[in-house]
Amino acid sequence: MESSKVVQSLWDRIQARDWDGVAGLVAKDAVVEWPVSAERIVGRENYVAVNREYPEGWAIRVLRIVADGDEVVSEVEVPHEGVGVFRAASFWTVRDGLIVRGREYWTAHGADPGPEWRVPFVEAM
Repeated sequence: MESSKVVQSLWDRIQARDWDGVAGLVAKDAVVEWPVSAERIVGRENYVAVNREYPEGWAIRVLRIVADGDEVVSEVEVPHEGVGVFRAASFWTVRDGLIVRGREYWTAHGADPGPEWRVPFVEAM
């Protein structure tokens, strides 16, 4: 399976809560880093568990996937009932149809308000 399809399938299976299917796309020794919260997830089992145990009320909406060979970037929006809307920019390495490495930047929409000095140059989204 081409690398962009692996990442699309990952998000589709996470949305479907198909945890066995997610496991089938992630290498046993995969490493996924979350720099914003300074956490590293080591191994397929831990990656699946982190996603499976996340409190319910969320959905995944893939905004874009861009691939160049084994390197894939995805942007997703994750609305969560009562909590807000999150976004993730994820950088994946796919080898032999499996995700072997990831680096994800998760944040909440508007979580980092712009400084006053930028007000004359920007508009709110």
